[in-house]
Amino acid sequence: MVPEINNYKEDPGPSLISGQLVPDPKAFPSGIKALADYIHEKGLKLGIYSDAGAFTCEVRPGSLFHEKDDAEHFASWGVDYLKYPPMRDALNTTGRTIFYSLCEWGVDDPALWADKVGNSWRTTDDINDSWASMTTIADLNDKWASYAGPGGWNDPDMLEVGNGGMTYQEYRAHFSIWALMKAPLLIGCDVRNMTAETIEIITNKEVIAVNQDPLGIQGRKVCSTGTDGCLQVWAGPLSGHRIVVALWNRCSKAATITAGWDALGLESSTSVSVRDLWQHKDIAGDAVASFGARVDAHDCQIFIFTPHSVDHSEI
Repeated sequence: MVPEINNYKEDPGPSLISGQLVPDPKAFPSGIKALADYIHEKGLKLGIYSDAGAFTCEVRPGSLFHEKDDAEHFASWGVDYLKYPPMRDALNTTGRTIFYSLCEWGVDDPALWADKVGNSWRTTDDINDSWASMTTIADLNDKWASYAGPGGWNDPDMLEVGNGGMTYQEYRAHFSIWALMKAPLLIGCDVRNMTAETIEIITNKEVIAVNQDPLGIQGRKVCSTGTDGCLQVWAGPLSGHRIVVALWNRCSKAATITAGWDALGLESSTSVSVRDLWQHKDIAGDAVASFGARVDAHDCQIFIFTPHSVDHSEI
C-alpha cells in the first residue's frame, strides 16, 4: 500500500527551506503516525512519496535540501517504504529499516547502477489501467531481469488490479507476471472498496510466495509462439530446486500453451510434479519432457514444477 502522502511544510513559501514536514490536517487529522500504526495492525506496511525537488507531482512540498530532516520524520512516523530519488544516506542514518524505491522512470537505465543506491528502481514509464500498458511494461521490465536480486529489484510500477480497466483474467495475469518477475507488489487500488475478485487475486498466498521466494531470481519470458509471439511461457528458478512456470495467453482466443523442458533448463527425461497456484491443487505427478494447458484469452496460469529426481536432503 503506497499512497502519495499529502504533506505540507510549515510556513510555506519563502520559508520553505527552513520548514518541517507536517501531516495535512484535513487528509490526516490524527497524523501519519496514527495511520502507520493502524496499517501495521492490519499486517500491512505504509509507503510514502516525496520528490527530489521543491514540489511533488501533486504540488506538495518535496524534500530537496531537507533529506535528513524528512528522513527522520518518515522514520518517526513508522514509514516502511519511500519512493524518492536521492535519499539513501539520510535514510540509513535514521536507524529504521525503510525500503528505498528510486523513480526516474528507467530514463538512465537504473538497473545498471541503482543497486548501489536503493532497494528498487523503476524500469519503465508510469503504468495505466489497461491491457496494452500492462503488457508493454512487462516486456520492458523483462529486459532487465538479470540485474535484479536480493536487496535490489526491478520495479515495473504499481499493480492496477482492482481499478476497473481490465478484466478478471487480465488482472490475474498482471498479478501472476509481476509476482514471477519479483516486482514489488504494491497495491494500487482503493483497498476500502475492493471486490471479492480483487481480494482473491491480491491475497493469493501461493502466488505471493513466488514473489517472496528467498532465492530472489527474477523470472522471465523463456519462449513464445503464435501470432506475434502471443502464446508465451515465462519461468524462473525458485528455492528448493523448484521452477515457477507461467503460461500466458496474450492472443485474442483461447489456446493451448506448452512449456518444453529445454526452455526451462531441465533434462528431457526429468519427471516433475505440477501444482496450479490459482486452483491451489496438484494437477500432475509425473510430467516428462513438456507440460501444456489450455489458457483463456488474456489469461495466465501459473504453476510450480518440482523435479522428482532432486535429493531433498541437500536442499
